[in-house]
Amino acid sequence: MAAWFGVLGTVVAWQDGVPAEVGHQRQLRVLAALLVDAGRAVPADVLVDRVWGEALPRRGREALYAYISRLRRVLLQLSAAGIERTPAGYRLTVDPQRVDMHRFHDLISRARAQKDVEQAAALWEKALGLWRGEAFAGISTPWFDSRRHVLDRERLAAQLDLADARLRLGQHDRILVELLARAEAHALNERVAGQLILALYRGGRTADALTHYQAIRAHLAEELGTDPGPALRLLHQRILGADPALDLAPGTGVVVHGAAAPARTVPRQLPAPPVAFVGRDRELALLDASLKRTEHDRAVTPVSAIGGAGGMGKTWLALRWAHEHRDRFPDGQLYADLCGFDPSAEPTPPSMVLRAFLEALGTTPQEIPAAPEAQAALYRSLVADRRMLIMLDNARDADQVRPLLPGGAASTVVVTSRSHLGGLTATHGCQYLDLGTLPDDDARRILAGTLGHDRVAAEPEAISALLRRCAGLPLALGIVSARAAARRDFPLAVLASELNDAECRLDALNAGDLATDLRAVFDASYRILDHSTAETFALLALAPGPDISQSAAAHLTGLPAHRTRVLLRTLESAHLVHQHVPGRYRMHNLVRLYATERGYDLPGDVRQAASERLLEFYGATALACDRLLSPQRTPLTGTSATPAASACAVENTDAAMAWFEAEHRCLLAVHRFTLAHGLHPQTWQLAWALDTFQWRRGRLLDRVATLRATLPALEALGEPASLALVHRLLARARIPLDQHAEALQDLQHALALYEQADDRPGQAQTHLNFALAWERHGDYSEALPHAMHNLRIREVLGNPHREAEALNAVGWYHAHLGHYDRARDHCERALALCRHHGFPEGEAFTLDSLGYIAHHSGAHAQALDHYGRSLALRRRLGDEYEEADTLACMGDVYRALERPADAHDAFSRALGLYRDQDRGAEARRVQRLLQEPGPALKRAEEPRMRRG
Repeated sequence: MAAWFGVLGTVVAWQDGVPAEVGHQRQLRVLAALLVDAGRAVPADVLVDRVWGEALPRRGREALYAYISRLRRVLLQLSAAGIERTPAGYRLTVDPQRVDMHRFHDLISRARAQKDVEQAAALWEKALGLWRGEAFAGISTPWFDSRRHVLDRERLAAQLDLADARLRLGQHDRILVELLARAEAHALNERVAGQLILALYRGGRTADALTHYQAIRAHLAEELGTDPGPALRLLHQRILGADPALDLAPGTGVVVHGAAAPARTVPRQLPAPPVAFVGRDRELALLDASLKRTEHDRAVTPVSAIGGAGGMGKTWLALRWAHEHRDRFPDGQLYADLCGFDPSAEPTPPSMVLRAFLEALGTTPQEIPAAPEAQAALYRSLVADRRMLIMLDNARDADQVRPLLPGGAASTVVVTSRSHLGGLTATHGCQYLDLGTLPDDDARRILAGTLGHDRVAAEPEAISALLRRCAGLPLALGIVSARAAARRDFPLAVLASELNDAECRLDALNAGDLATDLRAVFDASYRILDHSTAETFALLALAPGPDISQSAAAHLTGLPAHRTRVLLRTLESAHLVHQHVPGRYRMHNLVRLYATERGYDLPGDVRQAASERLLEFYGATALACDRLLSPQRTPLTGTSATPAASACAVENTDAAMAWFEAEHRCLLAVHRFTLAHGLHPQTWQLAWALDTFQWRRGRLLDRVATLRATLPALEALGEPASLALVHRLLARARIPLDQHAEALQDLQHALALYEQADDRPGQAQTHLNFALAWERHGDYSEALPHAMHNLRIREVLGNPHREAEALNAVGWYHAHLGHYDRARDHCERALALCRHHGFPEGEAFTLDSLGYIAHHSGAHAQALDHYGRSLALRRRLGDEYEEADTLACMGDVYRALERPADAHDAFSRALGLYRDQDRGAEARRVQRLLQEPGPALKRAEEPRMRRG
């Protein structure tokens, strides 16, 4: 025989029916604490608390480890058990069916699900037979005392269920002595009293039955100041009236429950199961896990809340799960639509739902108390020991739900709501499931389920368009499916075309009634908002980007940051916005369309002022961050050298890079917005401010697109100096993308404009960019003259940063032409200037050049030192674009030093950055180097680049 374990009495282990020696008292406590969670990991801290509670010895944790070690040795001899150490804690690996407590719970669950009363009675009897005395006998800590109390309640509930079954079977004589003893032990328990009174009456002892009723009535009045509940009073009246329904032959199947009525009403109120249900596997699994967990731990009522925006499929999911698990709730299912966000009705008062539930549970209207508190108390009494599912659909808030929660732990509650219901989590340990949109595969399955796979396969482009426009919202998908199914003779492309028009998309998402009109669904959430929250919701649609930060939202609304935070939290609770990362909020595409409509309800001056505040915030903060990243840049004409008051506070370069990273997509959207609305100064300001960040992060395609789009704005402004600068920056962005001809054309435009304006610094920088273009093209002999032209101008102008840059460029091209001494001389002069004048970016480039010179001169250790210093500067600057190149160069040096592991690491890190930056040519080169054995000294065909 295999090992068995017991906690329903003294803690004990049996092997082949013989008690096994497990250890002393403390060791038994550790075993018992693990047995309660058999098969599940228990953290060490939790075990310590269970075993010692407040009386933890000084070296309690060390003692725990010792006990576990000894238990492992003991359990090794018991073939069916062991203790595993996992990241989550210690797990007792034993079949729960070999632990009496878990076996007890399993038998009870099976008994409650059993429709045959005789078989159910046998299961209850078997479950109760597992008890050998008080649970955890001889062990007393706060945790064990609490568990013992829960198990005692479960044991009593099982005893009462068994008594009900015996009464159904007409076996009142068999349990009379047991009921008398139980009534004495539980003198205030009306269910026990009801069972005893009915047994006495059926045994021909009517006088004793009535006497016992009067006794409990007096006892309740004396101890609690109350009368018996309606169920016990009804039983008393029926006995007085000699109701023949109480005189039943054995086996007739009468249900006697609670104090109870002689027949138990089993409500089956669930609406029809949803059709075409797909997906939500994770959420279904979480609901399953919650149910399974509570079957083994009935200390609290299991409550799960399913949240999400209107149309997200909350009821759909809840009904699917409820119908799949109906057999787990043999005492019935209660359902109520609370109308919390109903487009055509006010929220249902809890008192109205309570009356409906009480009637469904068999209470007559005359027996229902008038006071809501009394109704709730009666409801809790009736469901206290029943295994029921209670589904509360479309709740407005936690206050609407609380009166409808059962008092016992036998029932399960599932709530759906567009609100977060955080109060239920705080007060009732509610499990919260926040539904998001469906992935494309599941969304496609919804369409195929209604329209048929052939029709879906026949129009793939139309289906893709429908999926994009519905954006994973189940209700929208259902509406589209219904409309398409109603006109099977129409191509799906017709409906897709209708949905493509943003202005009428919500009109198209209407299947003919309020429940399937997406605008009406959103209206129900919107109309309960207060004025400030509703205005904030409408204004958020004005923000051009895909999401918005708290700071940006505060400028948009014109409200203080703390007030904006409260409003955003309110909208998040209503599932009208989603905080997808801390501090950033976005809307579902269809919700945003609705918010845009609501924005038109606002006065024009309110919308205009909000938009101006937001643009000013983005522009001012972008300029402030760019000044931190590149302080040597000449400020734009018309901008201050100090940040504007509307700018977000950014203190250092790390914070500036982080701000750009978080806001980049929004800034691109704002840039497009300024272009579309003819806001030319703001267009140029944003393009300028973005340039340093886009370069350092390798956002080359974004950089080209931003600068190209800015050209018409500058032409309209009539600013030739700015136009020349954008042409030069655009060329610089094109060069690493191998757009050689286009880059040369842009540089020629820039040089012509600079020469017309006699702008010597602009001419110098343009010559440096010409050098970079020829370098990328692999022609260093063409690059060197341009670099020297740049240096001659810089030496006259006296800007030390630019002079250092020019010296480094000349040295770099000399190095590639094999002139290492001249190269080293120029680069060392450049390095001295950079360090003297605090130019870390130029210092990093120059160290790269010196590393290249040393490497190709055979001084590999010196090269590694130069590259290492450059890499540290790159990382300090957040310059990931150049960091990738420096890592690739270090890989070359490591290979020359025959350090293959270090080379592989450097190349691998460079490859990751190249791929992140969409630098295909560089990524392919490094990939080849990773695959080739041996050193690689020359890569002239794929040159490094200097910034200019």
